[in-house]
Amino acid sequence: MFRPGEGEKRTRRGRPNTRMNRLTSWLIPLALLASASSAQAAAPEGRRMAFVVKDWFTSIYETKFQDECPEGMSTANDEFWWRKTSPEQRAKLTGNGMIQALNRFGVSVNQGDNKENVCLQPDSVKRPRMRTVEGPTSYGMNLDGTTDGKATPKSCAHTKFVAPDGTPGIDNQLYRLVGCTYGWRKNVGTVDANANEMRGTSGLGMILIEITDVDDTKNDDDVTVTFYRSVDQWVQDSGGSPLPFSTYSIDMVDGKPRYGDSAKGRIKDGAIETKAADVRLPFYGNYNFMHPVIKDMQLKLHPVADGTKAHGMVAGYYSLADFQYYIGGLGGVIPVNGIDCPSVIQEAARLADGYPDPKTGQCTALSSAFDIEAYAAFVRHPKTERTAQR
Repeated sequence: MFRPGEGEKRTRRGRPNTRMNRLTSWLIPLALLASASSAQAAAPEGRRMAFVVKDWFTSIYETKFQDECPEGMSTANDEFWWRKTSPEQRAKLTGNGMIQALNRFGVSVNQGDNKENVCLQPDSVKRPRMRTVEGPTSYGMNLDGTTDGKATPKSCAHTKFVAPDGTPGIDNQLYRLVGCTYGWRKNVGTVDANANEMRGTSGLGMILIEITDVDDTKNDDDVTVTFYRSVDQWVQDSGGSPLPFSTYSIDMVDGKPRYGDSAKGRIKDGAIETKAADVRLPFYGNYNFMHPVIKDMQLKLHPVADGTKAHGMVAGYYSLADFQYYIGGLGGVIPVNGIDCPSVIQEAARLADGYPDPKTGQCTALSSAFDIEAYAAFVRHPKTERTAQR
């Protein structure tokens, strides 16, 4: 119970001065935010800028009437299951249709000839060719340097896309693969949204982006962009959103960052761009914890006017093995997102377009693009690491 003199100014009628308190509660954070924003925009501490990544979505170009998927959406695991089940058995196992797909997933996933779990053993069944994107348009970047998709020393032959703004030569086979599956569609799919939510509530797999050697936050031809993992959980405001300009410590092992791959880049008109580099990132989502290496990764990051957050794109060749592992471990996310593990895993191997295996010629990575949103942050380096860098 509130008592007079316990931290809240009283009015003459004995009621708390809530108007003054509300004003103070807004002014103090705003003053701190303005101060931090000005410091980062004008003269970053130690010539550094930093962001913590909140959202990571697969870049999906979609039209209102799904014109990019002329054959319709891909077939789900549950449909493959009940189509091969007799009407009597189907009625029994689904409670005459009253047991939903999520609740019967424990049965429907065991479709192999010997009741193998087809997500863990995708080769135990043979699926028809998966329905994939056939439209010409996609978000992404040109990763192999060609405009026609011909094979190169680091890529297999594939069909290129054109960006919505007309830029040709876009590589994004990951979009071609999952763009006609409900789980990755905007407003209906929850694969990426669920992964983002899990990172936000657990504090696991949080990516820190630090830009160093910054001479000018508007235009600088030579900066270094380094990627770390945070060991601190989100600092949130009263509404549950990340609080800009909070401080996060990096993940360390034996006095060295567990992650820490860098790429050279530049700042042009306030936007941060990197050259291609192989970058290992932390990832947590949908109960999977991975350390994928994105080869030839490029980052384009656009801070907003007040510097509190930024949005952008990450593009590069995503490891086929890591992606297939992720699909196999999605569990309950599968039935509610119209996914079929064997179809996605088998089709991913067919569509892979990056880094051919020197012995088999089979490409081992998928060109990909991801939309990210990040909040301005400060990165805390342990004293031992700061000393070693000097």
